[in-house]
Amino acid sequence: MLRDVAGRQFGDMVKAVVDVEAGIMAIGGELHSDEEALLLDNGSRQSQLWGINLYPEKLSEEWIEFDSMINVRPSVGNRSRYIESVEIREAVTQIVQRLVED
Repeated sequence: MLRDVAGRQFGDMVKAVVDVEAGIMAIGGELHSDEEALLLDNGSRQSQLWGINLYPEKLSEEWIEFDSMINVRPSVGNRSRYIESVEIREAVTQIVQRLVED
């Protein structure tokens, strides 16, 4: 399924936003902000939303890229597009692995 979404959009990549509090994820938006808005409209808290890119054809340790403009949050210590917190990256990875089927 993820490969199909990638093929319809960016070829090899799917944008996703993960709610680390609720353990849910939105995929398939043209921009991370589209997915962020969807989750916010459905009750997620912005402080719990993190943008990633998924590359279904890459090896398991390389297929999640923790990079998005929505991740820039100096007020919580994340000063770049990359998710700097190891704990948040681990939470995101666990949620993605639980939700994504091969």
